[in-house]
Amino acid sequence: MANKRLRPSGTWEYTIKRAKLLPKPLSLTFQTEEEGDAYVARLEQLLDAGIVPQDVVEQRDGIATTSDAIRAYLRRVSVPDSDVQVLNALLGRLKEKALTAIDYAWAERWVAGMKRQDHLSPSTIRHYVGALARCFDWVVRSGTPMLAVNPLRLLPKRYATYTGEDRIAVEAQDVEAREDVHRDRRPDVAEEAEIRRIMAGGKPTGRERAFELPYRPALVFLFELAIESAMRMREMYTLDVDQFDVGRRTAGLERTKNGSKRSVPLTSVAVAAYERYVDAVTGLDPEMHGFSFDCGRLFPWVDDMEASMRAENMPLLRQKVLARVTSRLSGQFGRIFSAAGCSDLVFHDLRHEATSRFFERTTLSDIQIAKITGHTDPKVLMRYANLRGSDLAARLW
Repeated sequence: MANKRLRPSGTWEYTIKRAKLLPKPLSLTFQTEEEGDAYVARLEQLLDAGIVPQDVVEQRDGIATTSDAIRAYLRRVSVPDSDVQVLNALLGRLKEKALTAIDYAWAERWVAGMKRQDHLSPSTIRHYVGALARCFDWVVRSGTPMLAVNPLRLLPKRYATYTGEDRIAVEAQDVEAREDVHRDRRPDVAEEAEIRRIMAGGKPTGRERAFELPYRPALVFLFELAIESAMRMREMYTLDVDQFDVGRRTAGLERTKNGSKRSVPLTSVAVAAYERYVDAVTGLDPEMHGFSFDCGRLFPWVDDMEASMRAENMPLLRQKVLARVTSRLSGQFGRIFSAAGCSDLVFHDLRHEATSRFFERTTLSDIQIAKITGHTDPKVLMRYANLRGSDLAARLW
């Protein structure tokens, strides 16, 4: 049994002696007796089984709190960019907590707080919980006695949806409860044609002149590639030239949102759009502002943004560069869509459209379509498959 004592500072000190397992007595300090008892109980269970966690033996790089866990996870594990962003945000949002105090009650309180105090949307809550759950999975697998079970994996289905009690608590603050809304916006034929006309240099209705679109051929190709391949915006504009294989009609993605590789097959329409774009670049189209494929990139925006940030003496952090490129492109397409009469359309809706077309126009199975789109959760994939009711009706007798 460990010896414990209350120190003058108000903290609790525990001393564990296991001559056959520990090279020297282990001294640990905790803010509360409850946290200390919980930690030591878990540690002694492992020691009784002859298991000595490496972090405990070395007594360095210890993972004792939620912040410790997140930082260690980001440092030691290859984490997808999407999780990096979410976990870095949690470092600022999540109140520091000892891992010994992380249990199911804490998980429920955290989720309730995100609804009733922060008024976050259900999708944002799922992003936060999912990223932290994957971090905690790693902590549990690492063998530290600080966290024996991941309580986030015990949350019930629809945990992010606002319950009746959540609504009462939120509405008492004169705030409207957030709905769990899944986008199902798809451009119709007329909208799609108008978008293409404006991108080709046509004058939008109600305007005296056409839009000035920097790198217009690249924007047109990005639009066509998105609506034909279901690739995400960042997956496309970070492509290198050698990742686009016209002979095999594939685009090889090295690092996706989910952190995995995938090969995206290309339709004949996407290949034709690529060939037109290549002709514009190699033909020194003035609208491409001197961009060439010599840099190795398929699109100009990343290098262009890096040059802009370098001129402002800003550090070229990859996440900052990509975030700025995404923001710039989203803004450009937002203006184009608005001028085309579909201001509620966003670029990511093109991924919805492309995925739905795979269901409507091919005989590919759900698994095959998921291989193309990169979805790992069948439920998420089905949310993208927003089949038009009229198309389904046409197949009936």
